[in-house]
Amino acid sequence: MSAVRRLRLVTVLGAVVLGGGCGSDRASPTGFSADLLKPTGLLECSPLPSSSVKQTIGLLGGTMRIGPHVFVVPPGALLKPVTINAKTAGGTGNAVAFKPEGLTFSIPADLTLSYANCSTNGTTAAKQVAYTTDALGVISLVPSLDNLIAQKVTGQVSHFSNYAIAW
Repeated sequence: MSAVRRLRLVTVLGAVVLGGGCGSDRASPTGFSADLLKPTGLLECSPLPSSSVKQTIGLLGGTMRIGPHVFVVPPGALLKPVTINAKTAGGTGNAVAFKPEGLTFSIPADLTLSYANCSTNGTTAAKQVAYTTDALGVISLVPSLDNLIAQKVTGQVSHFSNYAIAW
């Protein structure tokens, strides 16, 4: 066998061996499934004392503090004064329920939820603000920014409902 034919044979065999290792049933290089990197549900937290706030916010905007959480309505987000009720849910998830339900904002408001009382199991996976059902089932995630050092996540809220921390 000539040297050229041997080189071709080795090249073809090498390609077959390397190509066989590219099957989709193998673990990713990190050993984590892509599904583990998606939000898995609500963050588990130790119970917070119940907190309820009622405040009227209008054209100039305003800030509400609901326990350790902060809700900021920017100027121009509401075109007329609206009385807003916000209440922490208590229980094992950090959640806030807002009324009047369905209220929408011309400019998104910022909801900052603290997770200082929550278990992150040492992971630095990004937390997000989740729009939830009354029973705290995740409906969707809102655009969010996680501040790991402050243990707070801020999400942009365009309408009222229930919100909690997901990861």
